[in-house]
Amino acid sequence: MHIFKQLLPDISRSNGARKYFQASCFALIHSCPNSSVEVHAEDQEVVIALGSNVGDRLRNCNEALQLMKKSGVQITRHGCLYETAPAYVTDQPTFLNSAVKAVTKLGPHELLGALKRIEKDMGRTQGIRYGPRPIDLDILFYGKLRVRSETLTIPHERIWERPFVIAPLMDLLGSAIECDVVACWHSFSMHSGGLFKCWEKLGGDSLIGKEGLKRVLPIANDLWDWSTKTSVMGILNLTPDSFSDGGKFVSVETAISQVRLMILEGADMIDIGAQSTRPMASRISVEQELDRLIPVLEAVARMPEVEGKLISVDTFYSEVASEAVSKGAHIVNDISAGQLDSKMLSVVAGLKVPYIAMHMRGDPLTMQDSENLEYNEVCEQVASELLLRVRDAEVLGIPAWRIIIDPGIGFAKNTEQNLDILMGLPNIRNEIARKSLALSHAPIMIGPSRKKFLGDICNRKSVVERDPATVASVTAGVLGGANIVRVHNVRDSLDAVKLCDAMLRHKRSFPQIKNDL
Repeated sequence: MHIFKQLLPDISRSNGARKYFQASCFALIHSCPNSSVEVHAEDQEVVIALGSNVGDRLRNCNEALQLMKKSGVQITRHGCLYETAPAYVTDQPTFLNSAVKAVTKLGPHELLGALKRIEKDMGRTQGIRYGPRPIDLDILFYGKLRVRSETLTIPHERIWERPFVIAPLMDLLGSAIECDVVACWHSFSMHSGGLFKCWEKLGGDSLIGKEGLKRVLPIANDLWDWSTKTSVMGILNLTPDSFSDGGKFVSVETAISQVRLMILEGADMIDIGAQSTRPMASRISVEQELDRLIPVLEAVARMPEVEGKLISVDTFYSEVASEAVSKGAHIVNDISAGQLDSKMLSVVAGLKVPYIAMHMRGDPLTMQDSENLEYNEVCEQVASELLLRVRDAEVLGIPAWRIIIDPGIGFAKNTEQNLDILMGLPNIRNEIARKSLALSHAPIMIGPSRKKFLGDICNRKSVVERDPATVASVTAGVLGGANIVRVHNVRDSLDAVKLCDAMLRHKRSFPQIKNDL
């Protein structure tokens, strides 16, 4: 029974350890290919890597996730999505790679069989080892077990030499390092210090953003590397009662003119909203919102100037989101992160578009009520509450690689809390990282533009007089790690963004000045 030697060789001799050893051996025996039945009374936590470099790579990854679910593999967490250079056989197209954490009742060899069937059904042939493939699915870990048979080795034997595997695997850890299963993953490493040390030896985070390993977010048939520059999102309000420009762009003609101006001034994205979400705004129906939105959206999508730009729809209704995407919107921007429409998360999962999840308590009518403004530590609580919503999104099928987070400046926050957020974006990322490294890497959007707290601080009652304060808040946000700024005045904000991006590039080029900014 040499197989016993492959189970946790550093096991102690305590009673508890012996019981665990016996139980693990029993589970492993029943996962051997010579056994006709694999016995697993409980769900097992597994990690599966996926990669594709043939055909529509993103579609292949999405299809593989759906087929895994149908095969009895319930995905609970996603790593980031990476575009990576090919390894071993280098004369082939670049890959998309990620990894997922899941639970399954399938035994190790049953799971292997299910994944091989998915690969075959999706067109993978034997081909060249390490050569091109429409989909590649590998079991990296299976609970706490080591498995070694003629057909399966767990942990996967080449994890430690592959940055494109360790990067998404690291994304799945977060504070889970404290739990038994993930601690066991670390103990499997052949390197002193476990996975974290192994990742550092390969180059760690310094590898991200290079040609061979880029974090990307799929959007509008493209892959967006948000680390290269900060994006400016221009605001188009189609409402008669928005706080800044209500009533100015309610006709198709005036809306088109404003979009043309914002693009001319350098906007990367246009966010179109047909429902006011200012404090105390009354909610309109789905039908009313669509009546306002669709004629303008259709006209904007036809504009030659919009070629290469991104269109976002600002809505908390799932029906509006679905219709808007069918008419040309690329992004769904939801101020409620799914709280105001129970169908929103599942609908967006089916739409397979990026999802901006914003933090808010209550709704526009109640968000500034005293109970919604009570925070012990606003950055930590915003991060924690937003993470709960995004975790729900993941379980319902929105991968981490399609999520953008917004801390919700001005939504259920007072002036001091808004300032805390502007200065505390790194704290928000760090708090999210304690639970999910993948989601802590997600792009962050901020929307301070012309908001009341700027007017209160600067004594500017007129909203258009708040543009200089908006530029200052955009500057603080970008230097703190924001990747998208949502603004009314594109021209002035873009100048601020360009300067901040130049400062950050300079900082990366000369690390000795890292504490000077």
